[in-house]
Amino acid sequence: MFILEFLLILFLVSIFAGVFGSIVGLGGGIVIVPVLTLFLGVDIHFAIGASIVAIIGTSSGAASTYVKDKVTNLRVGMFLELASTSGAIMGAALAAYANSAILELIFGGILLITLVPTLMKVGEDIPKSPELKGLSKRLALKGSYPEKDGSVIEYNTTRPVAGLAGTWAAGILSGLLGIGGGAFKVLSMDLAMKLPMKVSTTTSNFMIGVTAAASAGIYFERGDVNPIIVAPVAIGILIGAAIGARLLLRSRNPTVRVIFVIVLAITAVEMVLSSLGIAV
Repeated sequence: MFILEFLLILFLVSIFAGVFGSIVGLGGGIVIVPVLTLFLGVDIHFAIGASIVAIIGTSSGAASTYVKDKVTNLRVGMFLELASTSGAIMGAALAAYANSAILELIFGGILLITLVPTLMKVGEDIPKSPELKGLSKRLALKGSYPEKDGSVIEYNTTRPVAGLAGTWAAGILSGLLGIGGGAFKVLSMDLAMKLPMKVSTTTSNFMIGVTAAASAGIYFERGDVNPIIVAPVAIGILIGAAIGARLLLRSRNPTVRVIFVIVLAITAVEMVLSSLGIAV
């Protein structure tokens, strides 16, 4: 009965993770890892292995909808993925040498840091579009997407090198912590490259699956992917991601940003407390 309860809880949590992960572009791992480690007592290495699979599922379940509805910027996503994928391989290789407490502390600390610049932009709808110049102009890093009221939002990007640096760090975090690195991906596009929040989260959703897949093989080889844990996670994540994708397309940019902040704050505090041995 305990096994059945464990699987049912994990399945339901995974649906929730898929919904929020697809909306805020962070991948389901940002919910799956703390639930497995803090509430279900699973070792963080197995939790990260499940999270890697969850991230791929979130990306698969939501990215196709976002691409079809022309919200995802594929050109920006593939440009940034050059750095993200290489970082993911590096992070996965380093993960074997870190203990659980350190991983949890890094996870929570990074998430707390990301809250500061995001809080400063709560309430912003469409950012002022910068002039397209330099590398952004040469690579045509611009785009547009339709809103639910029929209007078309056009935008340009800026500081592509800063975006590359941020997504490289996101890739390392993805491989090291199993979180998809979505927080840094979203922040790199939102703060550095000045993309609208919905474009940042949907493009991050497109990218996180590729980044996670780059490091997944290392986790499989080490035996950190437990089929009993991964099976309900994968199914629940796919269902939740499909639901979340539809919700995001009906949401405004400020709403997406508020959800982003709430999910980050709760998860960050829980993980930091756990790393310090404080029960939550």
